[in-house]
Amino acid sequence: MSYGRAARKLRHLIRISAPGLLALSAYRPSWLPNDVAAGLSVAAIALPVGIAYADLAGVPPVIGMYSAIFPLFAYAIFGSSRQLMTGPDAATCILVAATLAPLAGGDPQRYAVLLLGLTLMTGLLFLLAGAGKLGFIANFLSQPILTGYLNGIALLIIAGQLPKLFGYAGAEEAFPERVLEFFERVDQSHWPTAALGVGTLVVLVLVMRFLPRLPGAFVVVVLSILLVTGLDLGQKGVAVLGEVPSGLPSLALPSFDRAAFRDLFGAAAGLVLVSFTSGVLTAKSFARRNGYEVNANQELIGFGACNLASGLAQGFPVTGADSRTAVNNAMGGKTQVVGLVAGGAMLLVLMFMTAPLAYVPITALAAVILVSAVGLFDLADLRQLYRMSYREFLMSVGTTLGVLFLGVLPGVLLAVALSLIWLLSVGSRPNDAVLGRVHGLKGFHNVADYPDAKTIPGLLLYRFDSNVVFYNADYFKTRVRAAIAAQMTPVEWVVIDASSVNVIDVTGLRKLDELRAELETQGVSVHYARVKRHLERFFNEEFARQRRKLAKRYRFQTLKTAINAFLKHQTANGLILANADTEDPASAGREWRETVQPLRKETPDPVPLPREKENTERPA
Repeated sequence: MSYGRAARKLRHLIRISAPGLLALSAYRPSWLPNDVAAGLSVAAIALPVGIAYADLAGVPPVIGMYSAIFPLFAYAIFGSSRQLMTGPDAATCILVAATLAPLAGGDPQRYAVLLLGLTLMTGLLFLLAGAGKLGFIANFLSQPILTGYLNGIALLIIAGQLPKLFGYAGAEEAFPERVLEFFERVDQSHWPTAALGVGTLVVLVLVMRFLPRLPGAFVVVVLSILLVTGLDLGQKGVAVLGEVPSGLPSLALPSFDRAAFRDLFGAAAGLVLVSFTSGVLTAKSFARRNGYEVNANQELIGFGACNLASGLAQGFPVTGADSRTAVNNAMGGKTQVVGLVAGGAMLLVLMFMTAPLAYVPITALAAVILVSAVGLFDLADLRQLYRMSYREFLMSVGTTLGVLFLGVLPGVLLAVALSLIWLLSVGSRPNDAVLGRVHGLKGFHNVADYPDAKTIPGLLLYRFDSNVVFYNADYFKTRVRAAIAAQMTPVEWVVIDASSVNVIDVTGLRKLDELRAELETQGVSVHYARVKRHLERFFNEEFARQRRKLAKRYRFQTLKTAINAFLKHQTANGLILANADTEDPASAGREWRETVQPLRKETPDPVPLPREKENTERPA
């Protein structure tokens, strides 16, 4: 093998497995100032956010720092986005806590072991999905369902942070009880804590509103540390983080029983679905703004590497972080060097400067989390859904309510179930049409859309705008019967335009045979036009060969050849041309036009195929 060929193979291997390395090899020195500035800005936000989100995940603050630092190095090598920053995510942390708290039973050591297992399992599932080219799962949760899920998570986070923000004792776990508890106990708040928390919240909102280029979370955390130390608020009852250990984490591997493995596997699968969906949407959004594409399958591998890095460093599961990615983009970050700079800066803090973190007030972290949760709640998308599709609006709200009243894990299952229900509801009752010719327009058109369309007495051209599979095959039969019954003249031939059918299963095929046999007893012959040849690959070769032989006399290449065969059939008193499949389309088209023109005055207007009415009115 020549040196050049080997080099090309190596480059190809790097491109498909570690595209970050290839991007770094082509790095331009002129990008460095922007990347360093963006990296420091990202670090200034990611560090306090990581510490704050550790509380959401139910782990010590240093675990949040590990989760914020090490995944950035892994994604810089294995990810395909130039702008995406990875790290702790509010929805992921809530899901982690909801999974592990019942399994740990209040034992912090067992909680840490289960967290390590969950994070590593999530990483492995990401890698397996990437190796299996399952990047399409990013489209599995529809945007309305994902919006509803994240809205529910946002409300749960807000309700959970209120006791920490105001300094009263919170004992409730469920969302409705937490909201009621706030109104019952807010007058029992620790007022120095409440004043510091609300002040921090106001300053953070103002910084984000009027000075968006400043790292707001970093600013308010530094200010709160200065206030705690300057006013000695720790001695006045304001809760602080306490000592944060410095240095690198030790490597460890999980060990747990088989029952715990089953519980963790389900939770890890849910984490992969939700975190990848939200993370890859963020990656695609910023890639589109910067004029390039991301590879969804490579993103699975990138997220898998991130979670493995986090797990080996004793961290919790991570995903793409939209707020930190937005900061990177706003600061002009060009490459994943931003992530390397951000991770390096936070690593220096972890090694040498953790002492000041002991004075970070819990209420300030609650303010940071609250602002992040409010940003997670997408009211604008809900309004747009209400205007565009009331049904999808209700599904989004239903998902939110499921998360709030059933819990986070059942909320994931509900989101998946609603996506499936939506998919099946659309596919089980698709559009269909009776087709005719319209003067001045090419092709065949729905007679319901064009009342002046002309048809031929005795011939019904019917199109089913979907695949024919087990969940809509009966509906297909019902609609064909309805179309035949709606015609003003007896139907002799039904020609089904199969151009929209890309998939057919055994159930669908059997239903078509049942329909053919039923209609033949009524003197109606069923034919097909524009059937895709690849449909035969869904069945074994022997069966497909039999179907081809059986269908030879009943299948046409185009609608025009089918019409031409019907007209000749009428002329020949029932003799169908054996070579109808090879009729010249141009000749058939001429015969169609010549035949229809004299019939324009005699042919009654077609009766549109009746549609079942659907209640789309919004409640008053």
